[in-house]
Amino acid sequence: MRKQRPKETEEEHVVLQFRPRERAEPPKQPSSENAADNPSPDSAADPPPPPPPREEPDDFRHRMLTNAAAIAFTIALIAVGLWLARNIIDLRQIQDCALMGLRGCAHISTPPP
Repeated sequence: MRKQRPKETEEEHVVLQFRPRERAEPPKQPSSENAADNPSPDSAADPPPPPPPREEPDDFRHRMLTNAAAIAFTIALIAVGLWLARNIIDLRQIQDCALMGLRGCAHISTPPP
């Protein structure tokens, strides 16, 4: 297997020139008469102002119902996780008992006579 050697001559090196991308759309000019008559180079470079924030009423009831649903879902996940962990512990104990060669490891419930 041949080893790769680094390029030793300057002729093999290539420098790529960075060219910034062109804008897809030209910047929009302000619609006021003063700006149209005398456009300044700074006005084209300024970003448009951010949109004003929407004034939505605070729906307290909806927010509290959403919080209650999230808490209920979290409690349900914790309960399922604890139940699953308990079942895994029980199965592990039964398996350890059976692997030691003991009898009567599994608890079998029988109906009363």
